[in-house]
Amino acid sequence: MSELLCLELSVIWWVVHVVCQAVTSRGEFGDAYLISPRDANVQAKGLVCGRATRALHNYVENLVPFVALDLALIVTQHTGGLGATLWIIGRVIYLPIYLVGIPYVRTAAWLLSIVGLLMMLGRLMGH
Repeated sequence: MSELLCLELSVIWWVVHVVCQAVTSRGEFGDAYLISPRDANVQAKGLVCGRATRALHNYVENLVPFVALDLALIVTQHTGGLGATLWIIGRVIYLPIYLVGIPYVRTAAWLLSIVGLLMMLGRLMGH
């Protein structure tokens, strides 16, 4: 996949994360809380809602370096590596595995995405 396609998919996957977190939160907290200014700091008690929330936070933490590296590769015209593809594949695998609670596979998916980031950084630094 091209870096531009991976960037586009990363935004679509962010939307998937947000919707997943919102749907699970709605089931736990109800509509009244979700449309409120959320002044009360409530914590998720349900497993899936908590996992969806943590998965979203993890995704956002990993999205920032991905976007920086991806845009740098595009701007410098050093595209063509596999790093961005590995990152998006790892992130797509991560969410459903985390939601159902498979620990070692979840960690492997996360690690795949980190390897992708390191490959992107290496490609950027090598040119």
